[in-house]
Amino acid sequence: MAENHNHEHCECGHEHHDNHCECGHEHHHALPTSRIEEALKKYNLNISDAEVSEAVKKIIAEKVHENDTPEVKKFLMGSVELTTLKTTDSDESVLAFTEKVNQFEEAYPTLPHVATICVYPRFAKIVSETLEVEGVEIACVSGSFPSSQSLIEVKTIETALAIKDGATEIDIVQPVGAFLAGDYETVVDEIQQQKEACGDHDMKVILETGCLKTAANIKTASILAMYAGADYIKTSTGKLEPAATPEAAYVMCQAIKEYYNETGIQIGFKPAGGLNSVMDALIYYTIVKEVLGEKWLTNKWLRLGTSRLANMLLSEVIGEETKFF
Repeated sequence: MAENHNHEHCECGHEHHDNHCECGHEHHHALPTSRIEEALKKYNLNISDAEVSEAVKKIIAEKVHENDTPEVKKFLMGSVELTTLKTTDSDESVLAFTEKVNQFEEAYPTLPHVATICVYPRFAKIVSETLEVEGVEIACVSGSFPSSQSLIEVKTIETALAIKDGATEIDIVQPVGAFLAGDYETVVDEIQQQKEACGDHDMKVILETGCLKTAANIKTASILAMYAGADYIKTSTGKLEPAATPEAAYVMCQAIKEYYNETGIQIGFKPAGGLNSVMDALIYYTIVKEVLGEKWLTNKWLRLGTSRLANMLLSEVIGEETKFF
């Protein structure tokens, strides 16, 4: 599992990791911007949108068809993060949602269960008390999702409470406004503090790529998030358009690969928002396969954030239309 990946020196001269130095002091400040800039220099951020677009077109034209198989679709079912993030969600609706996951194992014993149930933090307790299927994670969106515009103290408390109530994974949104303003120190600091609140639990950082516009911005945000402690990077909240795109996925996977080559730390990838068809899922699978390789083609390292895709994949795998979820 990834950690906060920063090293700095405190006033007593010791190097510290995870915000603790050898003298036992705890440190909550972010790295000086110059250190962040120094870290960014290790990565190729000089990428053009045109290059990315051409690379993605080539992958889609030449490679996707070979992954259009029942085996891959079955695999992808096991990567789905079954998500309900509605204003109208209630204890009753989330309970029924969770029961569907429980019933699925009985109805389709030969198929993989979903990877995760993803809900708002107020429902972590009800999911953790109701979920019976071994190996299904409970993810909560936290940190003032989807805007990430509350105070950092509120974000960390929300995250800590979600974990206390049974969340096993946390999805946060990077402070997009701070990123676009060039305030990378705040971006890194806020991600670090929320990772601390997660403890040993995995944290996904949503970049909201539709707001970042350029390939260079998406690459930079990816590196900053991983550097600050993300265990996964995720495209979008699904609350803004455009959400996930193959081009954003390609850039993020490139960043994950370069980060892995630089640090040896494997980071997961989650496209989310706008996964409207089985073909969309196959395209993301193919991009991960071509850019990152087989090591990332597991239900742990590749996740798909969606509510509608589970039924579509299931329908194709069993050969008849069904609306199980």
